[in-house]
Amino acid sequence: MISLSDSQKIGMGLTGFGVFFLFFGMILFFDKALLAIGNILFVAGLSFVIGLERTFRFFFQKHKMKATGFFLGGVLVVLIGWPVIGMVLEIYGFFLLFRGFFPVVIGFIRRIPILGSLLNLPGISSFVDKAGDSGNMV
Repeated sequence: MISLSDSQKIGMGLTGFGVFFLFFGMILFFDKALLAIGNILFVAGLSFVIGLERTFRFFFQKHKMKATGFFLGGVLVVLIGWPVIGMVLEIYGFFLLFRGFFPVVIGFIRRIPILGSLLNLPGISSFVDKAGDSGNMV
């Protein structure tokens, strides 16, 4: 089992609450207050989990500047008060930032008994194969 420090445990909680508030804010027709809280909690939780220095190194790599601009720009647009436009920018930036992790996640999901068989269905498998290829995500 992986041992986590206290700050990493706090970060996991903050990230989890951030994802919950983001999801709940989208369910409630893009409620800007919930989305703003979710954004702040998600970014704060990420910095607690991996550390402040690693967070800055992850977001501000030279080849990820476009993705970081879209993601943090979307956060700013949500905080200003345009939640739909901000979430579109954030989602695009999120896919650009984390597209290197998608092949790993898809490979993991394919090993789960029920979900793996769903990903191998004819219509879904071609899309998942494209998404699992790290160079073709966006």
